[in-house]
Amino acid sequence: MAINAEQALAATKVGATARVDAAVLPRFTPGTRVRTLNLNPPGHIRLPRYIRDKEGVIERDHGVFVFPDTHAAGLGEKPQHVYVVRFSARELWGPQGGAKDELLVDVWEDYLEPG
Repeated sequence: MAINAEQALAATKVGATARVDAAVLPRFTPGTRVRTLNLNPPGHIRLPRYIRDKEGVIERDHGVFVFPDTHAAGLGEKPQHVYVVRFSARELWGPQGGAKDELLVDVWEDYLEPG
C-alpha cells in the first residue's frame, strides 16, 4: 500500500518510530569516534549484528526519538538521540571490504560508547 508524504510524516509522530520534543542532551557530536556495543539479548533489537562491536564515526544527529526496544517491551519511551554512523567496509568485513567503501547506519544512542 502506497502512502503520500503527509501520511509518512504523520507516521513519524506516533509509536516506536516517533520523533519527540524531549530535552535530551546528545552524548556524541559529528566527528566523534564511537564503538557499537556487542549485545546479543534474546529476541529482536535494532542493532544489526554486522555492526556490533565495530568502530565508526558520527556523521549526523537525527534528533531525539522513542527507543523502540523499551517501547516494544512496555518499559516506556526512553527518548534518545539517533545518529548516522559511518563505518568503513574494512572495519565491518575485514580485508575483503573495499578500501574506499563505507556504510552509513542509523544507530540509537544506547547502542554506542566512545570509540
